[in-house]
Amino acid sequence: MDNKTKSTVSEFFAANPQKADKEFFGRTSYADRRGFLKNAGLATMITMVGGAIPFHRNMPSGLIPAAFADEAVLVGKDGLTLLNDRPVNAETPPALLDDPITPTNRHFIRNNGIPPSEVNPETWELTIDGLVENPLTLSIADLKKQFEVVTRALTIECGGNGRAFFDPPAKGNQWTYGAVACSEWTGVRLKDVLEKAGVQKSVVYTAHYGADAHLSGKQGKLPISRGLPIDKAMTDNILIAFEMNGEPLHPHNGAPLRLVVPGWPGSCSQKWLKRIQLRDVVHDGPKMTGTAYRVPNRPVAPGTKVDKKDFVIIERMPVKSLITYPANNAVSGLETEVRGHAWSGDRTVKKLEISIDFGATWQTAELDSPVNDGAWQNWLAKVKFPQSGYFEVWARATDSEGVMQPFAINWNPKGYLNNTMHRVGLNVS
Repeated sequence: MDNKTKSTVSEFFAANPQKADKEFFGRTSYADRRGFLKNAGLATMITMVGGAIPFHRNMPSGLIPAAFADEAVLVGKDGLTLLNDRPVNAETPPALLDDPITPTNRHFIRNNGIPPSEVNPETWELTIDGLVENPLTLSIADLKKQFEVVTRALTIECGGNGRAFFDPPAKGNQWTYGAVACSEWTGVRLKDVLEKAGVQKSVVYTAHYGADAHLSGKQGKLPISRGLPIDKAMTDNILIAFEMNGEPLHPHNGAPLRLVVPGWPGSCSQKWLKRIQLRDVVHDGPKMTGTAYRVPNRPVAPGTKVDKKDFVIIERMPVKSLITYPANNAVSGLETEVRGHAWSGDRTVKKLEISIDFGATWQTAELDSPVNDGAWQNWLAKVKFPQSGYFEVWARATDSEGVMQPFAINWNPKGYLNNTMHRVGLNVS
């Protein structure tokens, strides 16, 4: 590897995950192994999963058993999988997301820069300026005193969650399933703070600024500064948060102050929040322009080159679900409970179905309502397998607008918004 072009191992992995995987570990990457599995015969499949596959006739052509979908990865503190160390990015294995409310030590980490070294909540201040009638500078104590303090369970998901499964591959952190969480956040409504500042009629967009430093170390250079359309910013469930699950925010989750914008890409939820500016144009901060957090304005075939002018900003996240129990590759009896979560941007989920026969038939699961607007929904189902062997459990959600999770990836050049059905492989005996 040329050290002049790749300053860190992490950058090498982000730029070319397949090449890095092969050079560093001496084995083929996930995508290469997938190619092998696509061409494997039934006998080979049975040998690899360790038993018969009763519904093999229903398996779509080229299907890779979910039992082999997990990457060999570095495991970090509290069970998180470390994807990158500069900046720190770590996801949570699905089986560790089984709680209805995600514990702080299992909430994923998505950093863009270097977290600030000094985060004293006693001296921290937030500025609200730009096109406002009354610019504000508020301490955390001011926020607690001047505005209603509320607690909400809110779902945050990285826009690139699921990027590892794109073919052709997309550059960036190779998230699988675990860049999502639903913790309880305590803070004040962004809407209330903006109303006190006085939003001018010409305002189009917010602009968010944090205290994290750019990886280059250059003074004044920002790693990320995104924003929201003002209509979205003025909704009721966006928080300026100072607590997470009843405790001060975790340092890697934005302590001591952050935005929480449920249902939209996690990049909108600025961490280490220092300033919110109101603008009369769409914000053009770092990672708001070009192709960052954008997708083509139309469906495109895998591998298609798309002109930058044809990309649009990602807003709401798509309908999605996750199986949190049993874990992938688990051993199961002939009867088991299956459970997980489902969510869909600004919408709710109206139906969750599971299949144990590669999608030939579907069973409706019990689906809870969200505990509040912006929270994911918990679901469970009882499953009876007809015999021993290798089975896969598939889950698909349908949202309040009738949109269902797809089986195949809706490919895009940046690897965003993968909401394909989640699958886990089980060895039933």
